[in-house]
Amino acid sequence: MTEAERLNADGHAARLDHPALQLTMQAQGEAWYGLTRERCPHLFADVAVFITAAQMRQMRDVIDAVERVVALPGWGASSLQAPLLNPLGETTIHSTRLPETAAKSLVIPQAGDEANVKSNFQSLGVFYGYDFHLNSDGAHLIEINTNAGGGFLNSLLIDSQRNTSFSGASPVHAPTGSARTEKSLDHVFLEMFRNEWRLARGEAELDRVAIVDEQPEAQYLYPEFLLAQRMFERSGIATYIVDPAILHSRGDGLFLDGQKIDMVYNRLTDFSLLQHPMLRQAFLDGTVVMTPDPAHFVRYADKRNLARLTDAEALSALGTREDDIATLEAGVPQTRQVEAADHEQWWQERKQWFFKPAMGYGSKGSYSGAKLTKRVFEEIMQGGYVAQRMAAPGERSICVNDTETVSLKYDVRCYVYDGQVQLVAARLYQGQTTNFRTPGGGFALARVVE
Repeated sequence: MTEAERLNADGHAARLDHPALQLTMQAQGEAWYGLTRERCPHLFADVAVFITAAQMRQMRDVIDAVERVVALPGWGASSLQAPLLNPLGETTIHSTRLPETAAKSLVIPQAGDEANVKSNFQSLGVFYGYDFHLNSDGAHLIEINTNAGGGFLNSLLIDSQRNTSFSGASPVHAPTGSARTEKSLDHVFLEMFRNEWRLARGEAELDRVAIVDEQPEAQYLYPEFLLAQRMFERSGIATYIVDPAILHSRGDGLFLDGQKIDMVYNRLTDFSLLQHPMLRQAFLDGTVVMTPDPAHFVRYADKRNLARLTDAEALSALGTREDDIATLEAGVPQTRQVEAADHEQWWQERKQWFFKPAMGYGSKGSYSGAKLTKRVFEEIMQGGYVAQRMAAPGERSICVNDTETVSLKYDVRCYVYDGQVQLVAARLYQGQTTNFRTPGGGFALARVVE
């Protein structure tokens, strides 16, 4: 048994300093504290999660390999040519223009877009989330998100526990010659957004940011939107949390009550923006800087990309390095697109697979094959799903009410910007997927032990 396994099996090990967390939460204001306690009672886990140094190295290696593959010219070209990454079927790419905004994106082309799709934008996309299951066989990438939530909340959690002694080391260390520490995460996040702005607008002043989601005040993670807003406002950037319906567009930009919005921090789960044509057009016209944007989802987060990342022959044809192919084979569970033609085979093998909607998010519509009903299975066979080989999540024991010890599942999320890991956090839960409904569960500190 590794030291990480031993500590994770001890329900009394590395328990959260709840009074310190409460003080940090109250420091955000009584209104914020009350809202968070009422809406998100299981937001933060009772214990830290331990991972091995080898697992941490493997996660970094997988992330590096994915970043190199996605940067290959053929990856973007395949995205345009394959129905794999086209949510609405075949489309026409028009030969007019797209703005000269940024460097690693690819817009989702749809019929009617007056745009010349290019593979080199400058927008890098904030808060990529690489989610892993860790077990005795290593680290297994289960999905990539391009608008991953929780970064600001985990920054608050880390800050609250800075004086608490836990075994192991922080999974993110300061780069050589850097003064960066865990306690400077908000500064790191602010610089990430400023970099997105500089890539698109150079040295122009960033004055106004809109944090955009449908009915934002009703969203479960609305408290995080408020933390992001305060981060921007402390730096003198006017920030609004808005539903896209209250924004309006003119030829020269996107506006809120007559004020021009410079940047949109996009928290929408309409990844193609097809349900929000005004925002989509503003992105295509380059009149607003948007991060993350539809292009990021296409290149990384559409789950059909996982099938490409586990197809060794296709990766080789793209020119992928042999060591990267080996890294991805070991670190990404085999993933396949679900085709109705293979109906009988899928039913017979269902217990070996986890089924996910290709355009899904937040584990919505995801199912363990072992628990599938015939009705749900038939719905999956209608299309739009991928199946991923089961990779068991890790387990962490917690002590409930100081008496009963229970075992929760956990996954690990690496928050990544421009290929660099900024933050590593765990999520504890019961059930098929993460849910933030489990007593003792929620976001958890991650610690690395040898």
